[in-house]
Amino acid sequence: MNTVSVKQLASHKLLWVIGTAWLFDALDVALLSFIMPVIKQSWHLTAGQLGAVSAVTSLGMMIGALGCGYLADKFGRKPVLIGTLLLFSIGNLLLTVTPSVGWFIAVRLITGIGLGGELPVAATTIADHYRGTQRSRMLVLVDSFWAIGWIAASLLSFLVMPMIGWRLTVLITALMGLYALGLRRHLPAETTEAGAPSVERVAFREALRRVWSPTHRRATICLSVLWFVIMFTYYGMFLWLPSVLVLRGFSLVHGFGYTLLMSLAQLPGYYLAAWLIGVVSRKAVLTTYLIGTMVSAAAFGLANNPTMIIISGAWLSFFTLGAWGIMIAFTPGQFPADIRGMGMGSAQSIGRIGATIGPFLIGALMTIGFTIPAIFMVFVGVLIIGIVVLIWGLTDQDA
Repeated sequence: MNTVSVKQLASHKLLWVIGTAWLFDALDVALLSFIMPVIKQSWHLTAGQLGAVSAVTSLGMMIGALGCGYLADKFGRKPVLIGTLLLFSIGNLLLTVTPSVGWFIAVRLITGIGLGGELPVAATTIADHYRGTQRSRMLVLVDSFWAIGWIAASLLSFLVMPMIGWRLTVLITALMGLYALGLRRHLPAETTEAGAPSVERVAFREALRRVWSPTHRRATICLSVLWFVIMFTYYGMFLWLPSVLVLRGFSLVHGFGYTLLMSLAQLPGYYLAAWLIGVVSRKAVLTTYLIGTMVSAAAFGLANNPTMIIISGAWLSFFTLGAWGIMIAFTPGQFPADIRGMGMGSAQSIGRIGATIGPFLIGALMTIGFTIPAIFMVFVGVLIIGIVVLIWGLTDQDA
């Protein structure tokens, strides 16, 4: 086997092993959205209790993103990446025996820490092993595993959970995580900048100071705003508004076919983005995808028949998740290797605030009488802010 073939094989192996981070993150988020109506009915939960279930997961993800990002800089990517998946698996094992909503919320905090720590560390691992266009493409491709996780959650929720219940379904995901732990033991040795020796570890306060120092402050602020915009938009629209449309009579949006279509539409969005960033700048591709998300959001909000819901929803899924993938490709390279985990974790932890606010804001706006088109105009406005920050705030150059 020649050298090129060996390198390609190693790249494919790393892609699949690291891609499990996005797969399990999506699997958990999607499965939770399907489980919540079930536990609401069985435990007779109030809207506030149900909101707490969602909010505590986001809180855990914020803690995990910042804390695990730093730990990956200090102790290395591999042990932290294994640890986050172990925490996720243990959390889901505990979730299967929770006797009440209080215990459910406590366990979801633990699970959220594991999930939140997965993505910044996984992205940093890829960024350490590649440079330039290859780095960007690999980061978009590993992010495409999110769609695979969402498809898996759809299959489990619609085909398996009705027969065995939510507890045994969650047990399946925990066992899948334990299997993936075996794969991660074979992650390559720690390197930085595509093979350079490992760098000196930086203390937490020093790493945080450098991320927000004048050298990196502009990039950190702009990336944090963009992550906030993308997570606010994604979680606000995809976790809440399909339920609102059901209330308006479009029952198809909770059907298996619709859910599967939304998941499948994500894949070409990722793959086109991975190809485009080798042809034009990442900044231009991300701008295009954010504009596409904005137009699709407006169309989805104005949709008044099933055909328009499906078409605009598919485009919304295509552009929103593609934009997420490009952000994954954009962020790690804005920071030097020794604070890359902290930089990635800081930006994504602020983004998780948007993931928390988005779903709650939708409920609040509905309560005070906002129409669905008006709510989607809020998303359009937030996306415009993101586009402005991207165009005038960031460069396409890596650190």
